Amino acid sequence: MDTLLHPTYFPSISHFSAMVQADEIVFEVEDNFQKQTNRNRTYIYSPNGIQLLNIPIKHSKDNHQKTKEILIDSDFDWQKQHFKSLEAAYRSSPFFEHFEDDITPLFEKKHKFLLDLNFEVFEFLTKCLRIKLAFTTTTEYFHEIDSNVTKDYRFLANGKKDSSVFEPYQQVFDDKHGFINNLSVLDLIFNEGKFTIDYAKNQTLLLP
Repeated sequence: MDTLLHPTYFPSISHFSAMVQADEIVFEVEDNFQKQTNRNRTYIYSPNGIQLLNIPIKHSKDNHQKTKEILIDSDFDWQKQHFKSLEAAYRSSPFFEHFEDDITPLFEKKHKFLLDLNFEVFEFLTKCLRIKLAFTTTTEYFHEIDSNVTKDYRFLANGKKDSSVFEPYQQVFDDKHGFINNLSVLDLIFNEGKFTIDYAKNQTLLLP
């Protein structure tokens, strides 16, 4: 059965779990862009608790602009800011240095389109975790999906609609703020390393 998902920026653990549990991944690329979703944001565990990393985009007067047409606003040095935030959050984690050389190029390359960046993030995840995850993309948009053919997990791109609750694992600052659920998959990778895949495969995902 296909699993339909939005490409997102360093997907949440629920989103990543849906990918590794999928028989076939289909990425939605024909949708209209929605603000305040994980298409252009992710959440990490900073020394002060949960922190949002947001990619600035060039806004259009067209409220029905497709996600694949969204341009990244390069006037902001967001890449440097995001990498510094990741360092502050995870430099002392067990696996940050192990993956640092793989992730650094993502914050040095200038991407024009948000979708291209999100696909490159997907490639980074498969490379650093040494997993084979192929995908296809949609050719037209359907609001309703046949649930007998496809698992529609597009809602996972909207954190407000995602009520997933997962097993706790060791986090860098959990002695200060406790366990924070369903952050960016980077939180899992930097803390759990190669066990990320096993963890993601064993989590229970619920459809709305």
